[in-house]
Amino acid sequence: MRRMDEYAKVNREFWDERVPAHAASPDYGVARFAEDPAFLSEVVRFDMPRLGDLTGLEGVHLQCHIGTDTVSLTRLGARMTGLDISLPALAEARALAEAAGADATFVESEVYSAVEALGAGRFDLVYTGVGALCWLPDIRRWAGVVAELLRPGGRLHIREGHPVLWSLADGREDKLLAIEHPYFETADAIVWDEGDEGTTYVETDVVFSKNVTHEWNHGLGQIVTALLDAGMELTLLEEHDTVPWEALPGQMADTGGGEWRVADRPERLPHTYTIQARKR
Repeated sequence: MRRMDEYAKVNREFWDERVPAHAASPDYGVARFAEDPAFLSEVVRFDMPRLGDLTGLEGVHLQCHIGTDTVSLTRLGARMTGLDISLPALAEARALAEAAGADATFVESEVYSAVEALGAGRFDLVYTGVGALCWLPDIRRWAGVVAELLRPGGRLHIREGHPVLWSLADGREDKLLAIEHPYFETADAIVWDEGDEGTTYVETDVVFSKNVTHEWNHGLGQIVTALLDAGMELTLLEEHDTVPWEALPGQMADTGGGEWRVADRPERLPHTYTIQARKR
C-alpha cells in the first residue's frame, strides 16, 4: 500500500502543477464552451460516430482532468459525473461546467476507489479518454472497477494510446520506429524524470518543478482479457492510425481535427485504439 500511495502522490503533484497551463491553453478551448453551446472537445468529436445516442444516459468520466470531455458528453445528452485525483483540475472542471451550463458534477477520487466514492451499479456509460490508463499499475483492477460502476447492460467507451505507440523510443535522430519501453504491464513503474526542463503537451511558457512521473503500459490483449474476466462483453475493438497529440515530435504530420499521424509510412504503426464493451 505504501508504494501505491507514493506513486499516486508523485503523479498527483505532477498533474496539479500543470492544471493552470492546461486551462489557459487554446488547445483545450475552455472559453469556447461558454461562448458556443454547440462546441465539443476534439477528442469527443472523434468519438461521436462510435458513441451513438447518449440522451438520458447516466455517465461517469474516469480521470476527467479539467472536464472538457466531460462537458462535451453532456452536450451529447448524457448526465455526467467526472472523477479525478487532482483538486485543482476538479476546480477548473466545476468552473467550466458552470460557465457552460452543463449537467455535470465532479468528485475527487483515485480510479481504484471510484466504486466507494460513487456507488456500484449506477451508470449506463463509463467513459475514459486518451492518456489515462498509463497512470494505472493494474489493468485487471481497473476493469473490475469499470464493471462494478456499470448497470447490467451498461457500456464502457475508451479510446487510448496504443501500447505499441507507448513502447516506442522518441527523440531518435534516425527517426526509426524502435521498441524501447515495455509493451506489457510490469510490476514496477516506468519512472520518467524530466529534470529541470519539465514539459507538457500544450504550448506554454510555464516552468514546471514537478517533473517525475510513474507510469505503466498495458498490452492490448491484457486490457481485453481483463474486461472479459470482469464480466464485460466486447462489442468494438478498432485500431486507428492517428493520435490526438504529436506523440513523436518531428516525425508526425498534423491531419486536422487535433489528430496527428506518423509522416513516413503511417500504416506501420497503430497509433490509438477504441474499445467498447457491455456489462453482461
